[in-house]
Amino acid sequence: MKKDNDTRKLIVISAVNLFEGGTLTVLKSMLGFAESQLSKQYQIIALVHKIALLKTENFSHITFYEYPSSRKHYFNRLYLEYHYFSRLSNQWQPYLWFSLHDISPSVKADLRMVYCHNSTPFKKVLLKDLFFQPVVFFFSLFYKFLYQINIHKNDYVVVQQVWFKKAFIKLFGLDPEKVLVCYPETENNGKGIPDPNIRISEKRNDVFTFFYPSLPRPFKNFELIAEAILMLQEKGVKNFKVIITISGTENNYSKYIYKKYSSIPQLDFIGRISLEHVHQLYHSTDALLFPSTLETWGLPISEFKAYHKPMLVSGLPYAQESVGSYDKVMFFDPARASDLSEKMAALISDQPVYAITREADEEVLRGWPELFKKVLNT
Repeated sequence: MKKDNDTRKLIVISAVNLFEGGTLTVLKSMLGFAESQLSKQYQIIALVHKIALLKTENFSHITFYEYPSSRKHYFNRLYLEYHYFSRLSNQWQPYLWFSLHDISPSVKADLRMVYCHNSTPFKKVLLKDLFFQPVVFFFSLFYKFLYQINIHKNDYVVVQQVWFKKAFIKLFGLDPEKVLVCYPETENNGKGIPDPNIRISEKRNDVFTFFYPSLPRPFKNFELIAEAILMLQEKGVKNFKVIITISGTENNYSKYIYKKYSSIPQLDFIGRISLEHVHQLYHSTDALLFPSTLETWGLPISEFKAYHKPMLVSGLPYAQESVGSYDKVMFFDPARASDLSEKMAALISDQPVYAITREADEEVLRGWPELFKKVLNT
């Protein structure tokens, strides 16, 4: 609850729908910044899905409220965003209400800001999405409408990439000055993440090892990797393996992938792992694979760059911008397993042809410090 005897202005960080993957990483980094850089000048309240997902002892100056029912049904989420949070804002009278998960809630605040990271409105709808995740499929069709509600009432709309900003301006007729591009920060918390100025040894494994860290979602495109491996087998290329972070038990999509492809000896299903383990595998594997067809950033791309190793990445706008300037990347068509297999073979045989890349032309904000310096005029 807001402390009535505290004269500091209040910042509310709303994240009741963030519970896993890259979005949870974004939340943790936001809370870390708020704890270290904002809490002396502002009261901070965080609305989260479950407090257990966070090490709250690291955020001793932040007051937490959890809403575990937010993910039990979409109507629960809509009730919170468009009714309950309105009551809270009237009670608390915040200076800034920052919604970290796409929806612009019906709240009152001196400043209103929404962080939009779901690129669903720009995704080609596929029948496999309907089969594996029917609820998500239909909700994604509705997402464009949800984005639109209250979006013009925000003082700022924050997105992760330039292409996303341009798409939002076109789709919703937003003022370009109000749409801020803020590149996400990677989480550097001492868990084996290298100093980006130190180059990692380029000694290869005896068996060339690719790594794809990702949650089991249809747009993550795991089947493309499996089909590319089968093509390599047909060509007699077998001295490699691909590590993927699904087990085949998480949902219908992962069960399908496991049932169809688990017999492939080069495909290693290791299941979900910790961030620390992810970075251990960044360090020990030879190359990153990232065939996802839908992202607004793709955190493993920027995380893996610090290791200065080869990357095979979807040749889509999000990935090209995430890669930025990097001298060890090859792009492939995420709809063509043959293209991926050819690029994998080139790396395995140590004959890669890397792309020439560069940073985005448009000026962007880099991380929470630059974003809040602009928003709060500090």
